[in-house]
Amino acid sequence: STTKVKAAQLWGKNKDDLKKQLVDLKAELASLRTQKVAGGANSKLTKIHDLRKSIARVLTVINATQRSQLRLFYKNKKYLPLDLRAKKTRAMRRRLTKHEASLVSEKQKKRQMHFPQRKFAVKVRLTFSMNGLEWRKVGGAGS
Repeated sequence: STTKVKAAQLWGKNKDDLKKQLVDLKAELASLRTQKVAGGANSKLTKIHDLRKSIARVLTVINATQRSQLRLFYKNKKYLPLDLRAKKTRAMRRRLTKHEASLVSEKQKKRQMHFPQRKFAVKVRLTFSMNGLEWRKVGGAGS
């Protein structure tokens, strides 16, 4: 099987077929390497390259299917394994959750109830200038 392995063909196969194909590819690679040492032709080098890439494709499909199965298994569990969690950044992972951030202590509730945020009415005067409408506060240094 010196032809390149296509990833599209691999996705349909089951795990046992993939493992068998991986063993075959590795055996073929070992034999090509021994021929290379013995003094084979340069065409062997490209075959070695293609085989290595094919092995990588098979391993990629095996690992991807394994991860998708694990994601299904842990779907409704309380904890996810570290390698299946969202990477993000360290700071983002340590940030408070939306629920934790929204919590208000009893003391804070009382303080907000008894001393609410004051509402101020600001007097504004309209003035017209050459470059359009301007807003200016009445009173203070600006008027």
